[in-house]
Amino acid sequence: MRFVSYNIQYGIGLDGRFDPERIAASIGDADIIALQEVTRGFHRNGHVDLVTRFEKLFPGHFSAFHAPCDIDIGSAIEDGRAVSRRFQFGNMILSRWPILATRLIPLPRTRTISPMNLQRGATEALVATPDGPLRVYSVHLDHVLPAERIAQIRYLKERLLGYPLEGGAITGAADFGMAEPPHPEDFVVMGDFNMEPETPEYCAMTGSRDAFYGRSLRLENPVDALAHLGRLTPESYSWIHPENPEKRMHLDYCFLSAGLASRLTDAWTDYEAKGSDHLPVGFTLA
Repeated sequence: MRFVSYNIQYGIGLDGRFDPERIAASIGDADIIALQEVTRGFHRNGHVDLVTRFEKLFPGHFSAFHAPCDIDIGSAIEDGRAVSRRFQFGNMILSRWPILATRLIPLPRTRTISPMNLQRGATEALVATPDGPLRVYSVHLDHVLPAERIAQIRYLKERLLGYPLEGGAITGAADFGMAEPPHPEDFVVMGDFNMEPETPEYCAMTGSRDAFYGRSLRLENPVDALAHLGRLTPESYSWIHPENPEKRMHLDYCFLSAGLASRLTDAWTDYEAKGSDHLPVGFTLA
């Protein structure tokens, strides 16, 4: 199975061109795709509904989208009819296999005066893969404050590890005459974490390194696919500054539960992609 995560910057590349088709072409061979900065009603890309656009670009994939940030941008009564105009900013999952259940997980945040701070969240999708049900998350963390990212990571990890006990979108589904969704332990978490390797936020996600043993596999800590295969280096990056291309940072990750680590066969960053200020990152499972 091939997984890819891509912060698409509302469809606009480093060249300033809005081109969702270019983005789709660079990730089209993936079985499961996590997208961030998917928008509806955003003036910077002509108010395009990117959820609908990507659903059309991937007709063979099922989709789930949740917008933790949803605000009014000029709703009004026109000719006696209420017309809603909203700006939505969220995370999307596209899957070659059916999505059994989905929900939005809002992440902790604090109010800012400046700079701008959006409500962040994770889109959860329970996917019926050929190898059994798998939880997949598309995540976008705060871009300003490390302490806020740490709080978001801790809350997210509680949901990841507590899922078998808490359940997902529904439990006791028989009361509604529906089949109970499965509650798998294994998960994949992909997205823009706005943190660099070995920072306090990163260690909050993956656990700290021991001086002798390095970073051990532990049930409580998701595994960084790129690092696990020895492909995360000081030269790695996944974001390029739009106004200063020489400034680059590694901000995007694919994490997986420790139980999946033995199935990890490949991980990469697509340095050739031009559709966003971020780059696609991905991995494969046997």
